[in-house]
Amino acid sequence: MSSAPDAPSSTSTPRTALRLEQVTPATVDAALGLRVHPHQEGNVAPVVRSLAEAYAFGEAAWPRLVFDGERLVGFLMAFLDLPWSEEDPGDRRSGLWRLTISADAQGKGYGRFAVRSVADELRRRGARQMYVTWQPGDDGPGAFYRRLGFRTTGETSGEQVVGVLDLP
Repeated sequence: MSSAPDAPSSTSTPRTALRLEQVTPATVDAALGLRVHPHQEGNVAPVVRSLAEAYAFGEAAWPRLVFDGERLVGFLMAFLDLPWSEEDPGDRRSGLWRLTISADAQGKGYGRFAVRSVADELRRRGARQMYVTWQPGDDGPGAFYRRLGFRTTGETSGEQVVGVLDLP
Protein backbone atom coordinates (compact mmCIF):
# COMPACT_ATOMS: atom_id res chain seq x y z
CA MET A 1 0.00 0.00 0.00
CA SER A 2 2.76 2.45 0.79
CA SER A 3 6.14 3.55 -0.34
CA ALA A 4 8.37 6.03 1.35
CA PRO A 5 11.38 8.13 0.58
CA ASP A 6 14.88 7.57 1.76
CA ALA A 7 15.69 8.76 5.25
CA PRO A 8 15.64 12.53 5.67
CA SER A 9 19.05 14.08 5.23
CA SER A 10 20.71 16.56 7.52
CA THR A 11 19.56 19.24 5.07
CA SER A 12 15.87 18.61 5.76
CA THR A 13 13.50 21.22 4.44
CA PRO A 14 12.11 23.61 7.06
CA ARG A 15 8.63 22.47 8.10
CA THR A 16 7.22 25.99 7.76
CA ALA A 17 7.43 25.78 3.96
CA LEU A 18 5.54 22.50 3.81
CA ARG A 19 1.79 22.05 3.55
CA LEU A 20 -0.90 19.59 2.51
CA GLU A 21 -3.58 20.50 -0.01
CA GLN A 22 -6.59 18.76 -1.46
CA VAL A 23 -6.34 17.48 -5.01
CA THR A 24 -8.16 19.94 -7.28
CA PRO A 25 -8.82 20.23 -11.01
CA ALA A 26 -5.86 22.63 -11.12
CA THR A 27 -3.46 20.14 -9.47
CA VAL A 28 -4.67 16.72 -10.64
CA ASP A 29 -2.41 16.55 -13.72
CA ALA A 30 0.67 17.38 -11.65
CA ALA A 31 -0.38 14.75 -9.09
CA LEU A 32 -0.71 12.12 -11.81
CA GLY A 33 2.82 12.95 -12.95
CA LEU A 34 4.48 12.12 -9.61
CA ARG A 35 6.99 9.29 -9.93
CA VAL A 36 9.14 7.45 -7.38
CA HIS A 37 12.56 5.96 -8.18
CA PRO A 38 12.21 3.09 -10.67
CA HIS A 39 13.37 0.55 -8.05
CA GLN A 40 10.49 1.68 -5.78
CA GLU A 41 7.68 1.32 -8.31
CA GLY A 42 6.72 -2.12 -6.99
CA ASN A 43 6.21 -0.67 -3.51
CA VAL A 44 3.39 1.79 -4.20
CA ALA A 45 0.45 2.02 -6.58
CA PRO A 46 0.44 4.92 -9.04
CA VAL A 47 -1.36 8.08 -7.95
CA VAL A 48 -4.05 7.46 -10.57
CA ARG A 49 -5.05 4.23 -8.80
CA SER A 50 -5.09 6.00 -5.43
CA LEU A 51 -7.37 8.73 -6.76
CA ALA A 52 -9.72 6.10 -8.21
CA GLU A 53 -9.80 4.35 -4.83
CA ALA A 54 -10.36 7.67 -3.07
CA TYR A 55 -13.41 8.21 -5.28
CA ALA A 56 -14.68 4.68 -4.59
CA PHE A 57 -14.12 4.87 -0.81
CA GLY A 58 -15.58 8.38 -0.45
CA GLU A 59 -15.26 9.89 3.03
CA ALA A 60 -13.11 6.97 4.25
CA ALA A 61 -10.24 8.14 2.01
CA TRP A 62 -8.26 11.30 2.68
CA PRO A 63 -6.03 12.10 -0.35
CA ARG A 64 -3.68 15.08 -0.11
CA LEU A 65 -0.81 16.61 -2.04
CA VAL A 66 2.43 17.60 -0.32
CA PHE A 67 3.78 20.98 -1.35
CA ASP A 68 7.02 22.75 -0.51
CA GLY A 69 6.17 26.34 -1.32
CA GLU A 70 4.73 26.14 -4.82
CA ARG A 71 6.51 22.88 -5.68
CA LEU A 72 4.54 19.63 -5.60
CA VAL A 73 6.76 17.01 -3.96
CA GLY A 74 4.40 14.21 -3.01
CA PHE A 75 1.05 12.56 -2.56
CA LEU A 76 -0.45 10.78 0.41
CA MET A 77 -3.72 9.11 1.16
CA ALA A 78 -4.99 8.19 4.60
CA PHE A 79 -7.78 5.76 5.38
CA LEU A 80 -10.27 6.74 8.04
CA ASP A 81 -12.11 4.29 10.30
CA LEU A 82 -12.25 1.38 7.85
CA PRO A 83 -13.16 -2.19 8.84
CA TRP A 84 -9.85 -4.09 8.94
CA SER A 85 -11.09 -7.63 8.38
CA GLU A 86 -14.21 -9.42 7.28
CA GLU A 87 -13.89 -11.74 10.29
CA ASP A 88 -14.18 -8.84 12.77
CA PRO A 89 -16.18 -5.90 11.37
CA GLY A 90 -15.81 -4.12 14.72
CA ASP A 91 -12.04 -3.87 14.19
CA ARG A 92 -11.93 -0.45 12.53
CA ARG A 93 -8.64 1.28 11.85
CA SER A 94 -7.19 4.46 10.44
CA GLY A 95 -3.79 5.09 8.96
CA LEU A 96 -1.60 5.86 6.00
CA TRP A 97 -2.76 4.11 2.85
CA ARG A 98 -0.36 5.53 0.28
CA LEU A 99 2.75 7.69 0.28
CA THR A 100 4.52 8.81 -2.86
CA ILE A 101 7.41 11.25 -2.70
CA SER A 102 8.77 12.30 -6.07
CA ALA A 103 12.12 10.68 -6.89
CA ASP A 104 13.88 14.05 -7.09
CA ALA A 105 12.45 15.15 -3.73
CA GLN A 106 13.38 12.13 -1.61
CA GLY A 107 15.74 12.35 1.33
CA LYS A 108 14.71 15.90 2.27
CA GLY A 109 12.20 15.24 5.04
CA TYR A 110 9.03 15.34 2.93
CA GLY A 111 8.05 11.76 3.76
CA ARG A 112 8.55 12.42 7.48
CA PHE A 113 6.39 15.56 7.18
CA ALA A 114 3.67 13.61 5.34
CA VAL A 115 3.54 10.84 7.96
CA ARG A 116 3.47 13.35 10.82
CA SER A 117 0.70 15.29 9.07
CA VAL A 118 -1.45 12.17 8.81
CA ALA A 119 -0.75 11.39 12.47
CA ASP A 120 -1.84 14.93 13.40
CA GLU A 121 -5.06 14.58 11.38
CA LEU A 122 -5.85 11.20 12.91
CA ARG A 123 -5.22 12.55 16.42
CA ARG A 124 -7.54 15.46 15.64
CA ARG A 125 -10.21 12.91 14.67
CA GLY A 126 -9.74 11.00 17.94
CA ALA A 127 -7.61 8.07 16.75
CA ARG A 128 -5.20 6.53 19.24
CA GLN A 129 -3.24 4.51 16.69
CA MET A 130 -2.09 4.92 13.11
CA TYR A 131 -1.59 1.93 10.83
CA VAL A 132 0.49 1.51 7.69
CA THR A 133 1.40 -1.41 5.47
CA TRP A 134 4.53 -1.82 3.42
CA GLN A 135 6.14 -4.12 0.93
CA PRO A 136 8.91 -6.10 2.66
CA GLY A 137 12.39 -6.25 1.17
CA ASP A 138 15.53 -4.23 0.66
CA ASP A 139 13.82 -1.64 -1.56
CA GLY A 140 10.76 -1.45 0.69
CA PRO A 141 10.07 1.39 3.12
CA GLY A 142 10.10 -0.69 6.32
CA ALA A 143 13.23 0.93 7.75
CA PHE A 144 11.76 4.40 7.10
CA TYR A 145 8.57 3.58 9.00
CA ARG A 146 10.45 1.95 11.88
CA ARG A 147 12.63 5.08 12.24
CA LEU A 148 9.40 7.07 12.63
CA GLY A 149 8.31 4.83 15.50
CA PHE A 150 6.08 2.27 13.80
CA ARG A 151 6.33 -1.27 15.12
CA THR A 152 5.26 -4.37 13.28
CA THR A 153 2.07 -6.01 14.52
CA GLY A 154 2.86 -9.52 13.32
CA GLU A 155 -0.06 -9.23 10.88
CA THR A 156 0.09 -9.08 7.13
CA SER A 157 -2.27 -7.50 4.63
CA GLY A 158 -1.90 -9.54 1.50
CA GLU A 159 1.88 -9.80 1.22
CA GLN A 160 2.51 -6.54 3.05
CA VAL A 161 3.78 -6.03 6.59
CA VAL A 162 1.40 -4.20 8.95
CA GLY A 163 2.86 -1.54 11.23
CA VAL A 164 1.27 0.56 13.95
CA LEU A 165 2.21 3.81 15.66
CA ASP A 166 0.67 4.86 18.97
CA LEU A 167 -0.70 8.41 18.87
CA PRO A 168 -0.28 9.89 22.34
